[in-house]
Amino acid sequence: MRFFQKVLAVAGLSLSLGLVAASAGASPANPVAGTDYKVLDNPQPTDSGLGKKVEVTEFFGYFCPHCNALEPTLEEWIAKQGDKISFKRVPVDFGDPSADPKTSPYVAQKKLYYTLEAMGKLPEMHKKVFNAIHAQRQNLNNDAGILDFAVKQGLDKTKFLEIYNSFGVQTKVTRATQLQNAYKVDGVPMLVVDGRYVTSPSIVGANPNAGKTEPELFKSTLQVLDGLVAKVAAGKK
Repeated sequence: MRFFQKVLAVAGLSLSLGLVAASAGASPANPVAGTDYKVLDNPQPTDSGLGKKVEVTEFFGYFCPHCNALEPTLEEWIAKQGDKISFKRVPVDFGDPSADPKTSPYVAQKKLYYTLEAMGKLPEMHKKVFNAIHAQRQNLNNDAGILDFAVKQGLDKTKFLEIYNSFGVQTKVTRATQLQNAYKVDGVPMLVVDGRYVTSPSIVGANPNAGKTEPELFKSTLQVLDGLVAKVAAGKK
């Protein structure tokens, strides 16, 4: 969320650090650290069993309109990568840490994501969740609304509830929060390559060569991802 606010904030930061000259010569097709992406001070571990594959992680929220808008373009990009990458998603939570998790829409939607994953239903349901929230304006902000949605999609009510309230799903929800904190996620969508390199439409938007409309920024962001994946893959050879 906080998409356009972050565009302005990053642009201001670039000016204060004297990065205008660097960004003028940079482009999404030739990404530059500090302009098109940032390098984490504390890289996070990735799956050591990936071999030559490059791990790419999207931090997202079903509640986020920009994540919803990015999804079709991102799906096309993932399909084009084939076996070059291992792609993961992590749902985020920007709620009040002191709030009751039982009433948090963020926690409920995180549980929905991991329940669909456990049921093997993500490939067919991921886009439907986005569509239900942003196109159909369905209320998927609580357990009751999510259960009603799941049943209407033809999912078995008993099985869905069993998994939704399971220890396994709760463990993944907690782990997602830990990852969000480790990567210091303060806006979504955010994309991480190899646990080291972070980019997003808001970061890329600080580059005057990246375009200004949302589709242009999405295209530029994926160009940056191409460069980062190639960079990491070259280091694996």
